[in-house]
Formats: sequence, C-alpha cells, structure tokens
Amino acid sequence: MAINLQSLRKTSVTHPPRVVLYGTHGVGKSSWAAQADRPVFIQTEEGLDALSVTAFPKAQSYEQVMEAIQSLFNEDHDFGTVVLDSADWLEQLIFRQVAQNHKVANIEDIGYGKGYAFAVELWRDVLEGFDLLRNEKNMQIILLAHSQIKRYDDPLTDSYDRYMLDLHKGAAAIISEWCDCLAFANYTVTTVKNDIGFNQKKTRAIGSGTRVLHTQERPGWVAKSRWSLPDTLPLDYEAFSDALLNAMQPQSNVKE
Repeated sequence: MAINLQSLRKTSVTHPPRVVLYGTHGVGKSSWAAQADRPVFIQTEEGLDALSVTAFPKAQSYEQVMEAIQSLFNEDHDFGTVVLDSADWLEQLIFRQVAQNHKVANIEDIGYGKGYAFAVELWRDVLEGFDLLRNEKNMQIILLAHSQIKRYDDPLTDSYDRYMLDLHKGAAAIISEWCDCLAFANYTVTTVKNDIGFNQKKTRAIGSGTRVLHTQERPGWVAKSRWSLPDTLPLDYEAFSDALLNAMQPQSNVKE
C-alpha cells in the first residue's frame, strides 16, 4: 500500500488499557485486579485462594502460559480482562525455558549475558500474545509484579534508592515501554524525628495502613501513564477506572 496523505486517519480508536501494577508484598495487587471487568487470571504463583476469581491452573512452564493466552484468543468467552499474576514468577519460567532451549542447567550457563537476551525474546512473544487479546478480543491487560529497591544512578544528582519492577533489567525495560500505565502500589508512610539525647535524633516511620496507587514517576519509584491521571489514587480499582475513563475521553479543540 502506498503511503501518502490519503492514508492519514484520525487516531480516535481507543483500545483497552495495558496496565502494569507492581508493589510491595501483601499490599493487595491481586485483590485490586480482581475488581476489574470480568477478569480471568493466568497465575504463575500461589495467592488467589482468598479471592473468588476465575483462573487457569497455576502454570508450571512458559509453554502453559502461552497456551492460556492462545486459548483466550481462539475460544469464545465473555472475559473482559486478563490478569497475569505475576510477571516476576513468569520470568523464572522463562529463564527455565531458555535453559532448556539451549540444553544447559541454568540461564547463566549460556554466558556473556546472552541468556537474558534470549529471555527478552520470549517476553516479546508473551506481550504480542496479550496485544492480540487486546486488539482482537477487546480485552484489558493487567500484569501484576512485585517490587524491589535498587540504587539508581541519576546523572543529574547523587545516587539514591528507588522502587522498581522486580525483574531483570531487559524485561523491565520492554514491559515498561509496552504498557500504557505503570503504577506503583504502596502504603502511605510518614516519618517523625525523636530526640534521644546528646544532640541526636532518631527517625521513626509511621504507617496508617492506607494503601495508595502512584501513577507518575518520582525519585522514590518508577511509574508512568499515557494519560493525565492523578499522581496518586486510592488503591481501589473503581477509583482507578473512573480516573482512567475520564482521562481517555477525547479532548475538544474548540474553545468556548
């Protein structure tokens, strides 16, 4: 097909969002995703027993995850959201698959970091499968992941610690680029300084148990959104969905 001005189209078609939610252990990531529209879980770890959700049997291999994605694409169903729980446990299955493909005991036995490059290619296949569900089946995609704290070397200031996806850097990079919204879930924490004498103070953290969702990047965590979402939301799916629907509304260029 020739590319010319006649091929221009308005970008008004809106696909369901691709959301990655990561956070600390036990913050409620699975419970949050269970509130989504007609969810079905592809589980790679335990943790759904307390929730009343529809889920595939826990995947024991990378191939079983791909089979679950393929079945959602090929078979008729009424699910509106597919949830991967979780990305970091899937990564372990991917590492195992790479090792099997190259007939070694461990992914690092491949040498020179090549094993992790092969793992990224398998991640691309997973994400392409999710894109097919999004584009052809009109399904929202939610990937859940755990967080890790790593040192970040900022070229503009001193290095500091921040929350990041608990994934190898190659996988974290392509998943962060692929998703429409990368959100960080955590508890609100404040600090107070107590005088312990001898001109010394001790900093103490205080948590209220309030759980929040961060949608914009800050020095303390990685996050992003393709839409103008509030910087912080309650860790409640309905609040997130309402904010997302509002942000995704086409903006009129006509001034009153």
